[in-house]
Amino acid sequence: MAFEILFTDPAMTTFQELEVAAKRAFDTRTKTKKSKSSKQEGLFKQVRKTLQLLGENPRHTGLHTHEYSGLVNPYNSNEKVFEAYAQNNTPGAYRIFWCYGPDKKQITIIAMTPHP
Repeated sequence: MAFEILFTDPAMTTFQELEVAAKRAFDTRTKTKKSKSSKQEGLFKQVRKTLQLLGENPRHTGLHTHEYSGLVNPYNSNEKVFEAYAQNNTPGAYRIFWCYGPDKKQITIIAMTPHP
């Protein structure tokens, strides 16, 4: 059961910012010849993996997917919005908010934010 992943503009902006920060950190780490990955690199890797798992199976147990009532579905206000964990047991752990649609076999990423 594979889903196509779509992004709202704010979610795409966040994803691109995370990617740029991870690339910058990787380049700096390479220049300084450090072997340990930075937090930015790790965060981007975790977010990317979460998106991959969502596309494969939105009910994957590692995602801890559950309904979230703080956001409105951009396609149909009667439909649910869900929250998936990109990180867990981490201060400011990242969460991904998503919904099904607009068409069958599609998931739209509404937002990616650190948990308060």
